[in-house]
Amino acid sequence: MPQQTRPIELHYWPTPNGWKVSILLEELGVPYEVKLVNIGAGDQFKPDFLAIAPNNRMPAIVDPEGPDGEPISVFESGAILQYLGRKFGRFYPAAERERVAVEEWLFWQVGGLGPMAGQAHHFRQYAPEKIAYGIERYTNEVNRLYGVMNRRLEGRDFLAGDYSIADMAAIGWIVPHANQGQTLDDFPHLKRWFETMNARPAVERGLAVGKAEREKLQLANDKAAQSVLFGQKAR
Repeated sequence: MPQQTRPIELHYWPTPNGWKVSILLEELGVPYEVKLVNIGAGDQFKPDFLAIAPNNRMPAIVDPEGPDGEPISVFESGAILQYLGRKFGRFYPAAERERVAVEEWLFWQVGGLGPMAGQAHHFRQYAPEKIAYGIERYTNEVNRLYGVMNRRLEGRDFLAGDYSIADMAAIGWIVPHANQGQTLDDFPHLKRWFETMNARPAVERGLAVGKAEREKLQLANDKAAQSVLFGQKAR
C-alpha cells in the first residue's frame, strides 16, 4: 500500500454521505485532517469549498499526494471511495469481475438507497406539512430497497464478496433506519450485516467523527438550518 506522508483533507459533515469517507479513511489507517463543512450554516456555499465541490455538497477531499505527486481534489462520495480504493489498493478489487460486483452495489447505494432514504427522512421528519402520499411513497421504497439488500446478504457476509467500499457506502444509510420507518427485525440478513459492520473498530471510529458537532445541530428543530438546506436554488 502506498505511504501517505501528508494528511488527506476531508471536507465533511457527519451525515450518511460523509460517513462513507471517514469510515474508509479509518479502515485505511492513513493520515487525514477533518475540515468541517457545517451544512446548516451554509459552509457549503463558501468559494473555497465550491472550488473543490462545485455541486455545493460534501464530502470532498483534497489529496496533497495525488497522481504524479501533484494535489488532486475529488467530490462526490462514490468517486472519493473509488479514488481512495484504487490509490491504496484496498477494499476495491483490481480483478474486473470482482470490481464490477463492488461497483454494482456502490452505484445501487448512490443512485437508490441514499436518495430514497433521504426523501423518506425529509417527508417523515422535516417537511413542514405532513404529506401522507410522500411519506408512504418513500417509506415503501426504502422498505423495498432494504428487502433487496436483505436478499443479497442471504448466505453472504458482505454485499460484493469481501468487505469493500460498497459496504462502507451503505452502512450510514442503515444507521437511521428508525427515522426511515424501518424495523431491522424484518430483515434478518441485513440486521446480521449491520451488526457485523458496527462491530468493526474502524466503522465505529468513522461514525464518531464530528459526532459532537452533529449533536449541536438539531436539524429537526432548526428552521434556519432547514431553510439553508431545503431552500436552495440555482442562485
